[in-house]
Amino acid sequence: MRLDKYLKTARILKRREAAKELALQGRIQVNGRIAKPSTEVEIGDVIRVQFGYRILEIRVLDIQKQVSKQNAQLLFEIIKEERTDA
Repeated sequence: MRLDKYLKTARILKRREAAKELALQGRIQVNGRIAKPSTEVEIGDVIRVQFGYRILEIRVLDIQKQVSKQNAQLLFEIIKEERTDA
């Protein structure tokens, strides 16, 4: 599944367009590499997203095309979540 679509489906970001913008700005990494919106995400990948004053690092546990709001949190696990000063 595409990175931008996964971030929206997992409800990490509200809009696919927001995921696309962050990726184009170089603020999303997959497995330590700067990712494009079209980067394919697979189970086990580590995604690092920097938005606002937050950095969120997650591990992909499952990939589904559609998921309910309650089950969206089952698609990933949070590895690290931190706030930055800058």
